[in-house]
Amino acid sequence: MTPQLIDPFARAVTYLRVSVTDRCDFRCVYCMSENMTFLPKKELLTLEELERMCTTFIGLGVEKLRITGGEPLVRKGIMTFFQSMTRHLDSGALKELTLTTNGSQLERFAGDLYAAGVRRVNVSLDTLDEEKFARVTRWGRLAQVLRGIDAAQAAGLRIKINAVALKDFNEDELFTLTEWCAARDIDLTFIEVMPMGDLGNEDRVGQYWSLNDVRRQLAETYTLIDLAERTGGPARYVRLEESGQKIGFITPLSHNFCESCNRVRMTCTGELYMCLGQEDMADLRPALREHPDDDAPLIAAIHKAIGLKPKGHDFDYSRQRPDGQVSRHMSHTGG
Repeated sequence: MTPQLIDPFARAVTYLRVSVTDRCDFRCVYCMSENMTFLPKKELLTLEELERMCTTFIGLGVEKLRITGGEPLVRKGIMTFFQSMTRHLDSGALKELTLTTNGSQLERFAGDLYAAGVRRVNVSLDTLDEEKFARVTRWGRLAQVLRGIDAAQAAGLRIKINAVALKDFNEDELFTLTEWCAARDIDLTFIEVMPMGDLGNEDRVGQYWSLNDVRRQLAETYTLIDLAERTGGPARYVRLEESGQKIGFITPLSHNFCESCNRVRMTCTGELYMCLGQEDMADLRPALREHPDDDAPLIAAIHKAIGLKPKGHDFDYSRQRPDGQVSRHMSHTGG
């Protein structure tokens, strides 16, 4: 059996995040420019290539697969990919198949996702105010997303809301979001804004709202109980004693979580990024396309890439400048 993927710091890589498209039907201000230039479709891995790539990673010990974008559900035919992964869930080789979505297409696909074996979905939602939602997503429609969340819950999917903490934007909705999620039995995770991509006039330092402050404000109203629970991602969790709900904090800036990193990210073109906050990557597409009937070169390329995984990233706003900023957009790497 091929050895597991172990990086230079003795961390087993068991979690792969795969972007299946760089396209999206929103233009969130911290993720994309308003007028994005998208990749030519011929550069994207085909759905069959994505299936082969993910199957290879699963054979190397990846147990959790998260599908991202862009918005993954706008990729034409994407459900055939999810259905192709079902066999790995059935065999037990893959422990979890999930996705991160903006929620816009969940009303259409929730039932099909559940049938394919998806049980948890992360929905990006930063505000419950219709006007602010339109502003932060530029093209988004809040009512459509809320219908998608309702459809997903009706289909049996467990929902977690991911809210990017944005100073002077959703600070006043901290308790509104928390109470809305509690009323619907939905988990909630707050994420610090990350310095990725040249988005023109967006002031990342000005947007930065430390989750230390978020936690402090929550503690003024709720009793926070730290949880040891981890879901394979970077979030630290607490339970609010009064409501019983789980709140997560993803803090790449105020608390570096790299010591337990077990994941890598692959773009829709087959570039493998071993760290979200570093520019180094390995292009797996040549090994995939030049050897259609032989997985050995692809396996060797994957092992070589994991051998380059760094100890951690360098995101830092403490000096009031976006240190550690990387040039690619979040939509390129996979949200």
